[in-house]
Amino acid sequence: AELKKASKRLTCHKRYKIQKKIREHHRKVRKEAKKRGRKKPKKDPGVPSAAPFKENLLREAEKRKQRLEQLKQKQKLNRQKEHEKKRKLEAKKNAAKIKEKADGKESSGKSKVKPNKLLDKNSKKSICGEVKKVIEASDVVLEVLDARDPMGCRCPQLEQAVTCSGGDKKLVLVLNKIDLVPKENLEKWLNYLNKEFPTVAFKSATLMKDKTMLTRRRPRVDLSRTTESFGSKCLLKLLQEHGKTRNRPIQVGVVGFPNVGKSSIINSLKGVRACNVGLTRGVTKSMQIVHIDKQTKMLDSPSIIADPSNNALALALRSIIDTEESGSAAVLEGVDAILNHCSKQQVMIHYTIPDFRNTEEFLTLLAQKRGMLKKGGVPDVENVAKLLLCDWTGAKISYHSQPPESQTPPPYLTEDKIAEMRECFNLKILEEENNNTVQALKYRSPANSIIFQSAGMANGTIEENKVIEEESEWEDMETSKEGEEEEEDLTESDDEQEDMEEEEEENDVKEVARKAELGNQQTSPTDSEKLIAGSKHSDSLSLSLDKTADEGDAYDFNTDYV
Repeated sequence: AELKKASKRLTCHKRYKIQKKIREHHRKVRKEAKKRGRKKPKKDPGVPSAAPFKENLLREAEKRKQRLEQLKQKQKLNRQKEHEKKRKLEAKKNAAKIKEKADGKESSGKSKVKPNKLLDKNSKKSICGEVKKVIEASDVVLEVLDARDPMGCRCPQLEQAVTCSGGDKKLVLVLNKIDLVPKENLEKWLNYLNKEFPTVAFKSATLMKDKTMLTRRRPRVDLSRTTESFGSKCLLKLLQEHGKTRNRPIQVGVVGFPNVGKSSIINSLKGVRACNVGLTRGVTKSMQIVHIDKQTKMLDSPSIIADPSNNALALALRSIIDTEESGSAAVLEGVDAILNHCSKQQVMIHYTIPDFRNTEEFLTLLAQKRGMLKKGGVPDVENVAKLLLCDWTGAKISYHSQPPESQTPPPYLTEDKIAEMRECFNLKILEEENNNTVQALKYRSPANSIIFQSAGMANGTIEENKVIEEESEWEDMETSKEGEEEEEDLTESDDEQEDMEEEEEENDVKEVARKAELGNQQTSPTDSEKLIAGSKHSDSLSLSLDKTADEGDAYDFNTDYV
C-alpha cells in the first residue's frame, strides 16, 4: 500500500501559538532598535564663525566649486560629441558590411578586397570614368536640365566633348521638371535653347512600380498609380526617327548634374522602375543599361562632378553633397548663396517667417517654426540648412530664372556645329510635340514661384586626370576611431581626477573647522598676546592669499588658522 503525504493542516491552538511567537519576536526587535537609536548622516560642519576671513574662504570655495562644475559640463559635452561620431562611424561600417553580403561575395579573398572596391566605386575618378564611358558608347547624348535653372545645369565641358568628338554623335537637351515653373517662363526657355540644340520639354513620372516587387496582398499605398509623365512620347519618337536614319539600333546616354532627374526619365520611358531613384544626390554610381525597345538602348550614368572652381551657388546646387558627412560651414555657405540669389520678400512669404537680417537668423526662425530644436530649446540650424538644400534640389520648391536677354552661344558652338547637331531630327514635329506637352500640363502661377538669379553655366569634370582625389575615407574612419578611443580614455581619467579633488577639498574644509574648534577650547591668552598673535596671523594669511590668487585663483585649504 502506498503511503499518503502528510497533511499540512494545523490545529487552531498550534496556529495561534505560532502567530503569538511571531508578534513577540517583532516586539523584541523593535525594542532593541529603540535602545540602539538610529544613525543619522553626519552633516558638514562648515567653516566656524570664529575662523578669521570666513567670508573670503567661503567665496573661494564657491568659486572653485563653480569652476569644477563648468569643467565637468564641458567634458560631458565633449564626450557626447565623441560618442555621436563613434556611432556614425559604426553605422557606416555596418552599412558597408551589409552591402558586401548583399553582393553575394562571401569568399575570404574577395571580402578582403571589397572595401577597396567600394571606395573605388564611390571615388570621383571612377565616377568620371563611368560618365566618359557613357559619352563614348552613346550615339545620342541627352543632357538633362532642371527647368527651374536650365543655364545652371548646363556643363560646357560635356557639350564641348560631344560636339567636338567627331562622327555622328548628337546632343539633345531635355528640360525636366517643367511643372515647377510658370508656363510663360518655360516657353521662353524652350525658344532660347532650341536655337542652340534640339530641346525636349519633359515631366517625369514620380511614382513607379518596382519590377522586382511581386506582392499578392494589396499594399496600403498603391504604387501602380503613377503620376503621368509628359513628353515621353515626343522623346521616344525623336530617338526612333534618328534610329531609322542610322538603320541600326542606337544607344542613348543620359547625362547631367545631380538631382536633375536622369534615372526618372529612363523609368518614365520604360514604364517601370528600372533604375534606382532617390532624393539624395548621387544615387547612381555606375553605368546601367536599360532596353526600351529593340532599336533603342538607354545608358544611365552617374552625376557629373562639379568643379571646385565654381561659385558657391553652383557648388551648393550642383555638387554631390553628403548631408550627413558635410560640415556645417559648407552647408551654411550654400544656403547663404541661395538666399542671396533670391527675392527676400518671396522667400519670407513662401516660408511664412518674419523679416531676417542674415542667413543664420533666417535658419533660426525656420527651425523654430518647424519645431526643429535641440536640448534646451536651441534651434537646430545645421539640420534645417541640410533640409533646405535638399528641398531646393528636389521637387518641393517652385522657383524660376529668366533666360539671358541676348543669344550669345559659347565659343565651342559655331554655326556649323549647331547645324550638325540638328541633322537627322525633324524639328517641326519636335516643336509641335513640345507645344502639345506645354498645353497639356498644369503649371505654377508666377506669384507662387520664387524669382531666382542664375549664376550661369556650371563647370564639370569629365576627364579622370583632372580629378583631385581625396584621401581614403576608410583610412580616415580608422584613424578617427582610434583618436576617439584615446580621447575618451583621457576624459575618463579627468573625471576620476575631478572626483579626487572634490574629496580632498571637503576633507580640507573639515580639517580647518576641527582645528578652529580646538583653538577655541584652549586657554584664552591676554589681550596684548591676542593683538600680537592676530597681527602676525593676518600678515601671514594675507601673504598666503596673495600667493594662491596669483598661482591659480583658488585658495589652499591646508593653511593652519590656529
